[in-house]
Amino acid sequence: MLSYQHGYHAGGPADLHKHATLAGLLALLSRKARPVTYMESHAGRGIYDLSGEQASKTGEWRAGIGTAPPPDGPFRQALDTVRAQHGETAYPGSPAIARALLRPTDRMILMELHPAEHAALAENIPDAEIHRRDGREGLLALSPPKPRKGLAFIDPSYERKEEYAETVAFALALLRKWPDATILVWYPILPAGRHVGMVSHLRASAPATLFSETAFPPHGGRKTGMTGSGLALLNPPHRARDILGDYSPNENNE
Repeated sequence: MLSYQHGYHAGGPADLHKHATLAGLLALLSRKARPVTYMESHAGRGIYDLSGEQASKTGEWRAGIGTAPPPDGPFRQALDTVRAQHGETAYPGSPAIARALLRPTDRMILMELHPAEHAALAENIPDAEIHRRDGREGLLALSPPKPRKGLAFIDPSYERKEEYAETVAFALALLRKWPDATILVWYPILPAGRHVGMVSHLRASAPATLFSETAFPPHGGRKTGMTGSGLALLNPPHRARDILGDYSPNENNE
């Protein structure tokens, strides 16, 4: 959705859940010498300023990265790298995490449709292959990439309730077209429980999928707000189970 900008939510509890897991998976996939491809469907701007207007308006980061520094590991490494370059109030989105952890031989392909976010992404991650196009269409069009081994991260806004079913269909279609890929899908957990059907569909269609969910209070005490964060990992690599739920404010993972 072109109305969505992640800066309002950067560094919050959901970001910690998804980004710590993503960093662990990237470190795992890059342990072997062979290059990998990282693809992302909804990249955002890559780097966020927690002292900026958007993050200050919601203050969601205070319940996330503001609670305590993450422990030593790939996520902490990426955070320290970005803050060394951009200051102590910088927070890395998934593209910046990937840039900090991938090697020169690896390939990064990012999709972002929002014009302002796309322009910022091109400035923040200048050496990636960046496309201003629909993320689902773009990833499917460019798959399978070379190198064929790699990771795709699917992280839509879910502003429309139809996005839950659309995301499942997209992830399964991408796996069919790029069978060498590991696919990480993030989803919000809301009181309406819209994620339940999504999880059931993935369990039935891709039985090897791993899941991680963590719960947290709705921001500002709102009864309608997000109460948790979920991740589904399709075609998980060996030892991926050790990574899911590696770091989040609450240890309520599967």
